[in-house]
Amino acid sequence: MEGLNPEILKEICVVKMPFGKYEGIILADLPVSYLEWFRRNGGMPKGKLGMQLSTVYEIKLNGLMDLLTPIRASVRNGM
Repeated sequence: MEGLNPEILKEICVVKMPFGKYEGIILADLPVSYLEWFRRNGGMPKGKLGMQLSTVYEIKLNGLMDLLTPIRASVRNGM
């Protein structure tokens, strides 16, 4: 994932879904089926949340969740 902003990776490991069925769940923990639902039903939300959800979707779709392991560890440890 060339050119991926490290700050975005940190955000998706901290920011929680603000609405819907998975309200309160950290974005990186959302099931891919939920992200696919967004894509099928009009696309991701507009703005920063949509960009974050799209990033999570691409990471999950391409089997790159291991990218988030060190970030999650550092977030848990207070970075």
